[in-house]
Amino acid sequence: MPEYPQGYRCFRGMSNPQRGPHVGTIALTEATFGEAVTGNDIVLVDWWASWCGPCAMFAPVFEGAATRHDDIVFAKVDTEAEQRLAGSAGIMSIPTLMAFRDGILVFSQAGALPQAALEDLIAQVRALDMDEVRRSLDRQPAG
Repeated sequence: MPEYPQGYRCFRGMSNPQRGPHVGTIALTEATFGEAVTGNDIVLVDWWASWCGPCAMFAPVFEGAATRHDDIVFAKVDTEAEQRLAGSAGIMSIPTLMAFRDGILVFSQAGALPQAALEDLIAQVRALDMDEVRRSLDRQPAG
């Protein structure tokens, strides 16, 4: 069995993002969230809980996309186990999907997406002009 950084759990036999291409999803914790988001080009994060019906419906869609896009980190945060992290991320409803590109939050939306909408989101995140995103962020007032 492969070695994983402390706090990572393996889903469906994937490698961790620090080792290169992976298939499947990784579980993030408060200890691993920041490094995963800032240490990878594109990261999609599914905030979920075991008791959440829509989360259970979205899980196979998310995991299916992970098998098709091995250059993207697909991560899951169990909001029950990681309540402090979910609170600091402002999670109010689950499932919530967040997309990070170059460490910048570029998308956040509550609700389960169908496969076509998730694929469209992935295409939009890939197509972002990150220089323009950074300029836009620089123009926003502090606070």
